[in-house]
Amino acid sequence: MTEPTAPAAGNQAVARAPRRRAAGREALHAAARARLAGGGLLVTGPAGIGRSTLLARLAREYADAGHRVLRCSPTPQERDSPYLGLVDLLAGVDDACFAGLAGHARALLDGALLRGALPEGADPLGGRDALVLRAAVRSVVAELERTGPLLLVVDDAQWLDTPTAEVLAFLARRPAGQSPVLLAALRTHSAVPARAGGPGRPGTGGELGLADVERWSAGPPAALTVPPLTAHEAGTLLDDADPEHAGPPWPPAVVARLHHAAGGNPRRLLDLSAALAERVRTAGGALPDAGDPLPVPDRLRRPLLDRIEALPPGTRRTLLTASAAASPTVGLLLRAGCREASADVDLCVRHGLLEQPLRGVLRFADPLVPVVLQAEAGYEQRAAVHRALADAADDAVERAHHLARLTAGPDSEVAARLADAASAARRRGAPGTAARLGRLAAEHTPAGQPDVDTERRLTAAEDAVAAGDFTFARQLAYQVLGRVDRPAERVRAWTVVVDSCGQAMSEIDDVFPEALHDAGGDPRLLAPLHYRMSWREWMVGGSAARAHLHAARSAELAGAAGDRHTQLLALTQQAALELFLGLPEAPGTLAAALAAPHDVRAMADHNGPIFLKHRFLLADDRPDAARRELRSLVFTLRQRGSAESLSQCLMALAQVEEQRGRCRQALTIARQSLRIAQQAGLSQGPAWYALALAETAGGSLPQALAAAETARRHSEDDDDRLFLPRALHAEGRVLLLMGHPERAVRLLRRTAEMETAQGLRDPAMRRWHADLAEALARAGAPDEADEVIAEARTQGARLGRRGVLATLDRSAGLVAEARGDRDRAVPLLAGAAARLAAFPYVLEEGRTRLALGRVHRARGDEAASRAAFAEALRIFTRAGARAWVAVARAERDGSGEGPSGGGPLPPDGPWSERLTSTERSVVARVAEGASNREIAAGLVVSVKTVEAALTRAYRKLGARSRVEVTRIVMARPTA
Repeated sequence: MTEPTAPAAGNQAVARAPRRRAAGREALHAAARARLAGGGLLVTGPAGIGRSTLLARLAREYADAGHRVLRCSPTPQERDSPYLGLVDLLAGVDDACFAGLAGHARALLDGALLRGALPEGADPLGGRDALVLRAAVRSVVAELERTGPLLLVVDDAQWLDTPTAEVLAFLARRPAGQSPVLLAALRTHSAVPARAGGPGRPGTGGELGLADVERWSAGPPAALTVPPLTAHEAGTLLDDADPEHAGPPWPPAVVARLHHAAGGNPRRLLDLSAALAERVRTAGGALPDAGDPLPVPDRLRRPLLDRIEALPPGTRRTLLTASAAASPTVGLLLRAGCREASADVDLCVRHGLLEQPLRGVLRFADPLVPVVLQAEAGYEQRAAVHRALADAADDAVERAHHLARLTAGPDSEVAARLADAASAARRRGAPGTAARLGRLAAEHTPAGQPDVDTERRLTAAEDAVAAGDFTFARQLAYQVLGRVDRPAERVRAWTVVVDSCGQAMSEIDDVFPEALHDAGGDPRLLAPLHYRMSWREWMVGGSAARAHLHAARSAELAGAAGDRHTQLLALTQQAALELFLGLPEAPGTLAAALAAPHDVRAMADHNGPIFLKHRFLLADDRPDAARRELRSLVFTLRQRGSAESLSQCLMALAQVEEQRGRCRQALTIARQSLRIAQQAGLSQGPAWYALALAETAGGSLPQALAAAETARRHSEDDDDRLFLPRALHAEGRVLLLMGHPERAVRLLRRTAEMETAQGLRDPAMRRWHADLAEALARAGAPDEADEVIAEARTQGARLGRRGVLATLDRSAGLVAEARGDRDRAVPLLAGAAARLAAFPYVLEEGRTRLALGRVHRARGDEAASRAAFAEALRIFTRAGARAWVAVARAERDGSGEGPSGGGPLPPDGPWSERLTSTERSVVARVAEGASNREIAAGLVVSVKTVEAALTRAYRKLGARSRVEVTRIVMARPTA
């Protein structure tokens, strides 16, 4: 993404930052929704973390789904008021629900709810009257449930009055399936976990803990701790917030500082952003320098300052010194003049300001403490601390950091030391630190050395790209473009601009003409530009053939210019495109890229030949070898690679692990990839795509769908036509597994249309063909499915893709099943399963045996069906494929028309007229093979509600089992 003008050096005016891609906290919400469907949910976390927001969103969903929602949100002032929580819970309940209560019970309840006077001598807080009152509430709740399911929402449960808490505990002791669903939030402290104690004496208002809340649920409620915001989520929150209260859209470097200072707490983040916005407004629009402390609003500052000021003066100085150090240790503090450092640290730990040292390094218990310390200290104090730390530091990088804080204006000696420190940081694999030190080196370079200044800025910009700090990289690049005329330096700056756009290459259309003009006819300058134009043609233009021409031209130009680095990257791109296009020269091109002489930077890059090698191995059905290559590359990248390369490599490794049937490992690795992408501010479509695949196998289907939808939105926002088809494939696969073949077909057709238009001729590169054919067969389009299979089979046979051919045989068997030709389906599926067993494609074999079991059951061969289902379940269980295990169990125990199979449900018949809407929904999903937990998640109700509805449906339909219910539903209506 290009900037309209070159930013000035030094403090920058607040300009409109690039809009971040909306992602929200969908994974958190999906997890909460799935756990609540199990019968109850307890949400925990510190103040301001977003518990109430999550509760409100879930409550709205349940209300929209037909639940009656009763809620209360007590405050600290209300915990001494008996039954005030109950007053809130029942505030909107009609008097008709109280009509069935006996006289004394009605009077007691009216008195407790402040609707009338208590009977004379009554004691609703103890004895028999307390029991009568609880029974009265139970009767009211039972009356409410006659009209539909009930959800109780208790926010800030720690402040609920004890008598109301006892009523909730009494309700939880109703028979199984008759207790309302509970959704509660409990505040925990940042450093101190929620205490688990029993309730206090009625009316005393003692703060309730975890054990108290657990008593309110019929069974142990699922627990979910709301995590801190990621860096990306922090940026999204600030983008979406009201600028009057949260400030303008900040550059990513500022967002990173705010996020770190807030500790990922949303409320703190907004408060800090608002305080910074006020500071910027009063300073005429200038952002604070990276070394200046952030302003902290008094509401956050005062409590921390009170604790700091309670310390002795010497301890406060030790704490201030620790706050200025990059990696404070007791030894460093001692060398910096803190003579009682060890005792001071122990005292700060006891006061909750520091945590116990981890491998010798001191950590602040609250990230706001060092911010407050720096903000309160005067310039002379801070300068003295930096001077002491510069003298004490035994690390060149840290010493240079402190020297820069002490030096104002140009100084060639300081600039040289900063440049040397940047080189050291780069060698350590810390490009972000190198970029910041390099920028400082440029700013301290005397005016008479313009060439040195330019070189330092360009090197810092390239380091920033490697670190994923793209806005900083573009800022430095435009500074260079605004002051130099030499073609080599200008083209180098333009390539930084291109590389810093991530997946959003559609936003830099105007850059390439400018860069080509500056390059003239110089092969050395044209080679890197043609390489980047190849990526643009593939990602934005959607043509692999045109991209191939640019890659080949780049390799040729780079070879002529002796630029081995660019030549290796271009050859790698050329080989990748030849593989995609199904060209026979692809292996030879990759071999040329892997041949000596090697370039270290290209070999440790996600666009380099070592990374590409794993794709060739996967295409040849060698995932074990691909895993070995990727694991070795991950080790290298963790030492000295860029954030983007590490994220992409982990993403690829997660996909390989999922294919090999190591689903738990795949899920862990995919989450790492996403976390790195978010922290570095990278385009997130690829990482969300990898997470969607991993969740589909080893996680939860609702979270898989949320991840796939997020991947699609990111790719659409970036106009990334390279990853958009993959995101669509992931989303379509989830929907196919969830039993929505028509919706899956729409998405998978888009995948096929886009990648076919791009020139895909190797089905092993993008394995969507079997999924599309299966979805078409289930959606009633077997002829179109045959066409997909035939085209992919021709391509796969030409290239010798045996694994692809085996999965296509499974699809052919499913098409035969859809046509009713089960005798043909059985040998196709059995043969496909046997061939897949020879490869490490564990989940594909399991899917095939699952389909085989379904066809055997439809043919009436129960023994063969049970054997196939048992084998599929064994495969999925061993792989840790939780989602597939659920499907296999539903298929085994149900009608054979589970979520991954069967056509659309027949129209409602006479059976439906005897059931309520909830019962019809439950029964319909039973007929699709879903388990009670899956039904609950889909309908946003509790498992107990599903069980009760199914029991009533059994009685009304005269059925005794799920199989009988399914037969009734699937039977065509008689004339």
